[in-house]
Formats: sequence, C-alpha cells, structure tokens
Amino acid sequence: WNFTSTPLYAKQTIWLCGGIGMALLICCFDYRHLEHFSIHGYLVTIGLLVIVLILGKASMGATRWIHLGPFNLQPSEVIKIVMILLLARIFGRTAQPMGYSLQELWQPALLLLLPVALILKQPDLGTAMMLIFIAVSMLLFAGLRRMTLVSLLTMGFGCAATGWFFLHDYQRARIRTFLNPEQDPLGSGYHIIQSKIAVGSGGFTGKGFLAGTQSQLSFLPERHTDFAFSVFAEEWGFAGCGMLLMLYMFLIIWGIYISRRAADRFGMFLAMGVTSMIFWHIVVNLGMVIGLMPVVGVPLPLFSYGGTSMVTTMIGVGLLMSVSIRRFKF
Repeated sequence: WNFTSTPLYAKQTIWLCGGIGMALLICCFDYRHLEHFSIHGYLVTIGLLVIVLILGKASMGATRWIHLGPFNLQPSEVIKIVMILLLARIFGRTAQPMGYSLQELWQPALLLLLPVALILKQPDLGTAMMLIFIAVSMLLFAGLRRMTLVSLLTMGFGCAATGWFFLHDYQRARIRTFLNPEQDPLGSGYHIIQSKIAVGSGGFTGKGFLAGTQSQLSFLPERHTDFAFSVFAEEWGFAGCGMLLMLYMFLIIWGIYISRRAADRFGMFLAMGVTSMIFWHIVVNLGMVIGLMPVVGVPLPLFSYGGTSMVTTMIGVGLLMSVSIRRFKF
C-alpha cells in the first residue's frame, strides 16, 4: 500500500481518524502535567524548525516539511500548540493585577520571536502571523497597562512599515494583489479573482454538490487547501456558508466558556490560546478567500486539506476537552 498515491479524500479521512484518536487520548490526560513539559516541547520543536531549514522538503518555493517516509511533518504547525502551552505556563505563573508592563514581557517576547524568525526564513508568512496573533490574544486576555499597550501598538505600526523592505518578492506581490488584484488578472491576481467569482456565483442556495463551475472546471487553484471555502460557497451558497459559520461560532463560544470556567490559571490561558488559534485561522482564511486580506496560505480549521493542520487542530480540541472535564478538580 502506497500512501502517497492514495486519493486526497482517503488521506484526509485517515488524518481525521488519527486526529480524533489524539483528541480522545489527550482528553483522558490531565492537562496540568503538560505545564512541566512545555519548555521541553518548545526546545524540541525549535530543533525541528532548524532541521527544516537544513534538510527540509521544498515545495512551491518554500521549505516547510520534514519528509518521514509516506508522511510529511510540518513543525510550524506543531509550534502553535507548543507556544500556547508555554505562554499559558508563563502567564499562569505571573499574575499581574494591574496588567503587564513592557519590562515584564521580555521573556515571552524572546520565546515568541525565535520561532517566528525561523518560520519567516522558510518562508511562511501566514504561520508566523498566526503565532503573533495567538500570542497577542493571550497577552490581551492576561491584561496590559495602558502605556504598555500604547508602546506595543507604536512598535507594531513601526515594524509593519519597515517590514515591507524585508519581505520576499512573492510576499510583496501578494500584498499588491490584495490592494488591486485586477492589475495582473492572469498572474498574481488570478487566485483571488477566481475565488471571489466562485463565492459570488453561489448565490443564496448554491449550485449544488459537485456542480460548481469554477471548481469542477479547474478555474480555481488550490481548491482543496487554501480555497476550500470558495468551493463550498459556490456549491452551497449563502445558506450553507451561514450554517458553517454558525458551527464555527459555537466552537469559539464553547472554547471561551471553557476558559472562563477552568480550574486554574494555566487551564484558563491554555483554553484561551487554543480558542484564539482556531478563531484567527477562521478569520484569516475567510478574509483571504473573499479578498478582505492578502493570500497568506492559512488553512480553514477542520475543513481544508492538510494532515498536520488537521491533527494540530484536533489536539487543540482535545486540550479544550481536558480543561473542561477537570474544571472541578483542584
């Protein structure tokens, strides 16, 4: 049996079953034990990111995967969960009733910038953005002093302004395409133009299962990964998209509810980190496929094709269940 020649739907089914198994296993495991191993997991994952840059498998101009026989491991997906665990440990142990000052954030900032720099080197702007969004969400949940917030916003705008000169050519092209996709309709703007056509042509009820013209006639590239939502919108229309977004909304509300009722601070920040990870993936992917954000290659959780992404999301769901089950244990 050759896994590489297996159809995509069969591969995704295998990954889904594996992810469900991981979620159930983690659900039965006391999440509080993970606090002590978070730093070890961080060091191991940083090592994997370094290995990616040295021995990684290149695909579509980026080196993001480690080839493991029939499977490809993407450490940049794993680091999201590891970073959530590490930040939950830091914020859980250092409560600041008045909010964190800028001087108190140097340790989590350094721990965050190291994997972000390694991921940008691959290059993978989307995953690096996700790490920053997750960390900022957890930090806002932990609390900031007013001057700290002003300082961070100022530094953020400054980095965004100067960061343009450090982007790769294809990343600059994506931003230009986001601002004006019609300037190169057959080149860099092709993806987003076809995606918006697919989403808009679905109407209210859609064209029906496997009846979408943009997807079935192969006008829409990457229709099983980054632009899977565009295919769904064309086939099921506004009504189907509304139902899908309702399910995602319930998932986010469930995560916030678990965070508010956690038994300890580590569980509270852990649940909030996982919830913010899922939330930002949803926001960035949907914004990307309808032209509200640049195309950065962020998958839609539990929807886009991708083994490591599926397993990572299911691990996050397992952590949420573990926190929820043990909310009465002290």
